[in-house]
Amino acid sequence: MWDFSDSKAVVTGGSRGIGRCICEQLIAAGAQVHVLDVAADDTCPGVFHQVDISRSADIEAVANALPGDVDLLVNNAGITRDRTLVKMSDEEWRSVLDINLGGAFNLIRVLAPRMIARGQGRIVNISSINAMRGKFGQANYTAAKAGMIGLTKTAARELGPKGITVNAVAPGMVVTEMARTLPEEILDWAKSETVLNRLAKSEDIANAVLFLLSDAAASITGEVLKVDAGQYI
Repeated sequence: MWDFSDSKAVVTGGSRGIGRCICEQLIAAGAQVHVLDVAADDTCPGVFHQVDISRSADIEAVANALPGDVDLLVNNAGITRDRTLVKMSDEEWRSVLDINLGGAFNLIRVLAPRMIARGQGRIVNISSINAMRGKFGQANYTAAKAGMIGLTKTAARELGPKGITVNAVAPGMVVTEMARTLPEEILDWAKSETVLNRLAKSEDIANAVLFLLSDAAASITGEVLKVDAGQYI
């Protein structure tokens, strides 16, 4: 469906789940893909770089190993440390904000200048429908994902005049290996919230990401695309 044969992409959190699916689809479409993840994985698609994206100095160091003409960036990496507000520790709050939001900021700050120099680029941030509606026990996660929406819109304004689009995809519950470990009642509740009576798959999210990375979305920037089988509404 897409042709990215002349593109070089960076995907964070690309070793598994949604990120891995995005990497596989980009590679199938001809892109050269560089995967940034904290856990070493010899089986992950693309060129792997082990790095903690929450550490800006480490990101700047690994950037030297990336192609100078990177034109696609997908900020997908994220963690959860679920707990109610009054019981959440400082570490649980900070770690989620540092990785989910801080990591996206670090990557944009390092790679945007390369896109500016080329006069083109596409950035897609993976947010969540819970960034817009809140979620019990996920104050840290929803705050980080809501911050990604604000980051997306600000980056779109700042980078648009340089030929760079910045958008976000907001999944609902997605059927991944991690989701399958959740209690059945949680999955059933999420499914009951949808209007299509099914949960989204990783491929659904990857399809939306590739669309926003493609020339078909050349006039779309600063947008948040929900891919949730109607779970939000």
